[in-house]
Amino acid sequence: MAGPDELRVYWQPGCTSCLRTKELLASRGVPFVSVNVLEDPAAMDELRALGARAVPVIARGDRYVLGQDLAEVARFVGLAFDARRLAPEVLVARLALLLQRAAELVAVIPPDRIADTIPARPRRYADIAFHVGMIVHGLLDAARGEQLTFAHFERLPPAGADDPRSLAQGLAQARAALLDWASAGLPPPPGPLLKTYYGLRPLHELLERSAWHVAQHVRQLDDIVGVRLRIAGAPRLQPADLEGLPVPRDVWDPEIRFA
Repeated sequence: MAGPDELRVYWQPGCTSCLRTKELLASRGVPFVSVNVLEDPAAMDELRALGARAVPVIARGDRYVLGQDLAEVARFVGLAFDARRLAPEVLVARLALLLQRAAELVAVIPPDRIADTIPARPRRYADIAFHVGMIVHGLLDAARGEQLTFAHFERLPPAGADDPRSLAQGLAQARAALLDWASAGLPPPPGPLLKTYYGLRPLHELLERSAWHVAQHVRQLDDIVGVRLRIAGAPRLQPADLEGLPVPRDVWDPEIRFA
């Protein structure tokens, strides 16, 4: 059990923000206690006592911040942080490309493997693909004045729409919705403040977060197709697709292991 003054990071497998948070702290030599909320029975009670509902959470004593914003994490632990971002138009173009890549990748996963799960978490390959589209729909909802909620990221594909073909079609629809929204023009950075489950955030910040969040899950789909399933001749993600996006170093959290 962590002491009262020790830094604790609450996380779960497959969570992109969790991995990025832990990598930031480790790369800057900040010691912390790693708490996997799916394996530690007391972890969720500790989060509720803090008043937190979603991971990643970085806590010391009864103080905490959410890991969705690395700049806030850096301030919490006393680190400098470079928050330069790609231009909004570039981020939209990159998001559109990544949604296309995701659709191509999920389309080649065999139907009898789409329900396979990642280690240490009951998350299917189908759920990852659906989640990619929901990240974009959550961004668009916030841009239209609604609130981005954590429920956006917890939604699962409807029964009968969790096959590779349906998932690829859903990703194509998310891409079309993104491009339709952007066609009206993007405001100069930082843009308007949008309502999210972790506070008001500028459009530019949420746009970048959505882009690298999508990118990380597309990296996972790429790994599933090319490494886990070894599908010959399958489309693959290219290094240029990720250029300039602050994705984590690793595709999967090193604390979990594939068989």
